[in-house]
Amino acid sequence: MIHVYIAEDDFRVANIHEQFLQKIPEVNLLGKAGNCKETLKAVKKHKVDLVILDNYMPDGLGIDLIDDIRAASPHTDIILVSAENDKAYVETAIRKGVKGIIIKPATLERFVSTIIKYIENKKTLQNTSDIDQHFLDDFFGVELIQKPVAGAKGIDPLTLQKVREVLTGQPLGITAEKMGEQMGASRTTARRYLEHLVAIDECFAELAYGIVGRPERHYYMKKD
Repeated sequence: MIHVYIAEDDFRVANIHEQFLQKIPEVNLLGKAGNCKETLKAVKKHKVDLVILDNYMPDGLGIDLIDDIRAASPHTDIILVSAENDKAYVETAIRKGVKGIIIKPATLERFVSTIIKYIENKKTLQNTSDIDQHFLDDFFGVELIQKPVAGAKGIDPLTLQKVREVLTGQPLGITAEKMGEQMGASRTTARRYLEHLVAIDECFAELAYGIVGRPERHYYMKKD
C-alpha cells in the first residue's frame, strides 16, 4: 500500500485528485493540505510515501518545498501537479528527483498512469535483489539502438524457442509480465527475449491501454 498526501490549495482540484486516486486500489490517501506549512507538518507526522504537490501555494512554491520535505523525510517521493510549464521549473524539478510532472488540468488517464508507473517502479526496486544492466534498462525505459543478432549474448537458444512457442499461441498478444509467468522467469528477462525477437523481425510490439489508461507493451508473433 502506498501512503499518499495531496498538497493543493484549491479544494476543488484537491477533491478531483482524490477521486482519481480512488481508482487505484494500492493507494491510501492520508490527507490533504492547503499550503506548504501544513504539507511539511503532515510529512513530519505521518509516514508519507508520496506527496502530490502543487507548485503555487499561498505561503510559497512547491518546487522550493521539495528540499524541506527531503530534509524532514528522505524516503518521501514527490510528483508535481501544476499549471507551471516553464523550462527552468521542469529542469529544477528533475534535478531535485521528482518522480513525475503533470501539467494541469490533469486528465484521469494521465494522472492514474503516472501514479501507477510510480508504484510499479517502487515495487520492482523493492522486490529485486540482483541488479544487472538489463534490469536498469527496463527500469529507466532504455531501448538499445543496436540490433541483436542470432546467438546474441544473454540469449539462450532453448529459452528463445520456448518464447517463440508461447508467443505463437497468443494471437491477441502478450505482455512481458505474462510471458515471464509462462517462462518461469522475471519480467525483465522475458522482455529481453521479446525485444530480441522484435529486433530480428520475428515479432512486433504495440502499446495497448488498460482499463485505467495504463500503457502496456504487447508483443505479437509475425505471420508467415
